[in-house]
Amino acid sequence: MSKEIDARVTAVGGQLIAVRIDSPDIDWRRRQDLMTCTSIDVPEPIAHAAVAYLAEFGLVYGAFDFAVTAEGVWYFLECNPNGQWSWQPADTTKAIAHAITEQLAKGPGT
Repeated sequence: MSKEIDARVTAVGGQLIAVRIDSPDIDWRRRQDLMTCTSIDVPEPIAHAAVAYLAEFGLVYGAFDFAVTAEGVWYFLECNPNGQWSWQPADTTKAIAHAITEQLAKGPGT
């Protein structure tokens, strides 16, 4: 496998917000000042798996990390149930904040 990009999928309930992460480093966290993030669509099998993962573990929120090949194959790396999201672009953080607000307004168990 040769990684082309990373992807972060932030899941809040059934809402998925994703960014493509381009970095010169294998681990984009190393030098975040050199990475760029752009919004991307989540392939349907990945979206279904993320929502199923949350349900299986009784989670409402998850920050899913993937390595994506040039051929478009997504490899799951981890799900952080309290992953940070404020480092992402403003339009993405706004969407995540809105999704969290909507989820909180629904109340527990929804």
